[in-house]
Amino acid sequence: MARIKYYYDTESCRYERIRVSVWDIIWNALGFLTLALILAGGIFLVYTIYFESPEEALLRKENEELKLYYDLLSKEIGDLNEMTASLQERDDNIYRTIFGVDQIPDEIRNAGFGGSNRYKNLIDKGLEQEEIILDNYKKIDQLKKRMYVQTKSYDELFEMARNKELELASLPAIQPVSNEDLKRLTSGFGYRIDPILKVRKPHNGVDFAIDKGTPVYATGNGRVKFTRSSPTGYGNQIEIDHGFGYTTKYAHLSEFVVKTGENVKRGDLIAYSGNSGKSTAPHLHYEVHINNKPTNPVHYFYEDLTPDEFEEVLRLASIENQALGSYGD
Repeated sequence: MARIKYYYDTESCRYERIRVSVWDIIWNALGFLTLALILAGGIFLVYTIYFESPEEALLRKENEELKLYYDLLSKEIGDLNEMTASLQERDDNIYRTIFGVDQIPDEIRNAGFGGSNRYKNLIDKGLEQEEIILDNYKKIDQLKKRMYVQTKSYDELFEMARNKELELASLPAIQPVSNEDLKRLTSGFGYRIDPILKVRKPHNGVDFAIDKGTPVYATGNGRVKFTRSSPTGYGNQIEIDHGFGYTTKYAHLSEFVVKTGENVKRGDLIAYSGNSGKSTAPHLHYEVHINNKPTNPVHYFYEDLTPDEFEEVLRLASIENQALGSYGD
């Protein structure tokens, strides 16, 4: 049974019964529904703002993980770029300086990789995170290009180092005879008195005053260019081609130990000294040529001499005296 409601009428000073019309009920219902909808909307809005659905929570977690791995990957790429830059710096400022070759230009090291269509397939896929993905691909491709250039540079340096090792082994870097007391070097490079003509003439090598039959050694790795016997000039002589523009000549020999075309190493016995050709006394005449031009052999006697001994040999070789052989045939 519905409850009956009354109100106090001040004019009649008595309670009157409240009568509710159908429209009042309708309007009250509409007002209630409106308020309920507002409250429900507010609650939903608050929930959506401050609370996540399971799907949203999962997506948020995935995005956080992706960002974490993206940051880690970017850091790794940055570290690799720093390492590559360090290798490039050592390559340009140390290794290439040692071998006396030009640095690799920056435009080659940092040149673009591929072309504008290189990433077309990725762009055509319409990826959600296209910008981030393309950025990483470009960084990785640039790093790969720099590493490729550096690898080729190391290949070039390795070849130069190998050639330099061969060149160092081929240099005529020792004296051709045993000369421990430094007294056997009697005539140096430059103008000397010809022992027969008695005039100053160019002396293209150095003379070692030694007994006949003294062992003569190759001063560097090389190939015997020829052995030649003659009653005049250099007499019995050997010439060795060391490669890299270097040749050495050993003259006034008494006996050959090697043959034309034979490969020799530094320190190998190649002949015995003598007094053949235009020679006034038993000795060895020794020459060093670079690109067919005679040069002072003393400057290469660094392998078997101390600094003080080298200075003494330079002093002895600088004395302008008479040579032991004549080459004016």
